[in-house]
Amino acid sequence: MMAPHTHHASRGAMWLRLLTGGAHPAHDWTTVHACDAILAGRPARYIAVVPDADNAFPRARDGEVGLVEGWRLAQAVREVIAMDRDAPAKRPIVAVIDVPSQAYGRREEAYGIHQALAGAVAAYADARQAGHPVIGLIVGLAMSGAFLAHGYQANRLIALDDPAVAVHAMGKASAARVTLRSVEALEKLAASVPPMAYDIKSFASLGILHEVLQLTNLALPDEQDIALVHGALEAALADILEDPRRDLSSRLRGRHRGASRQVRALLASEWEAAD
Repeated sequence: MMAPHTHHASRGAMWLRLLTGGAHPAHDWTTVHACDAILAGRPARYIAVVPDADNAFPRARDGEVGLVEGWRLAQAVREVIAMDRDAPAKRPIVAVIDVPSQAYGRREEAYGIHQALAGAVAAYADARQAGHPVIGLIVGLAMSGAFLAHGYQANRLIALDDPAVAVHAMGKASAARVTLRSVEALEKLAASVPPMAYDIKSFASLGILHEVLQLTNLALPDEQDIALVHGALEAALADILEDPRRDLSSRLRGRHRGASRQVRALLASEWEAAD
């Protein structure tokens, strides 16, 4: 029996509500909300992972992407693929991203969280390759496997310029333990190594973000802020529709991706020489 629907404050839930005009979710799911609304005059699906203090899986009560969340993300996306299978114009999908981590726990590992998150990744990738414009809007944390499962496969990624917005493989405390450094030493290192940094501008320098937005009121967005985000989503949609490629090659243009571009060029050269 499904737990009663609960509402917990989160940036993901707030922005989903603001962008869809309070549209009712397509499913009575407590941790994955999929709402259908309009974007640039066309139907679109907006998806967010939200906290649920009553989640049956304790490790996924604060907005983490766990077993159930991974499979429901996949279902929410594949429903859109099925709805538009024969449609010439595929509806956009907007991933509203505020996810602190994947769910860490013995039950999650035992029951295959890797498969659940891979299912979500595959669904987003299939939607993108099927012609659905996929846009990721980072409004909070985009951490670790949770971000890989929800948003990273987007054609275009947009982020809010805010200290509370961060993208990384793991939290600072965890990264410090893994690298055998203190948090302070890690922060000092990040100042000269952008991929190690947590601030959104350092992440943007890698070329992965399409745009970084500066709002006037991050805690309580006003009509001007909401209009700015709507406009950025519409501009990203237009940019995707003008791009004949459905891959993620646009991310290689960042000023700190020179080594990545060189490695790819060398690999392509060797591959072609092997023919």
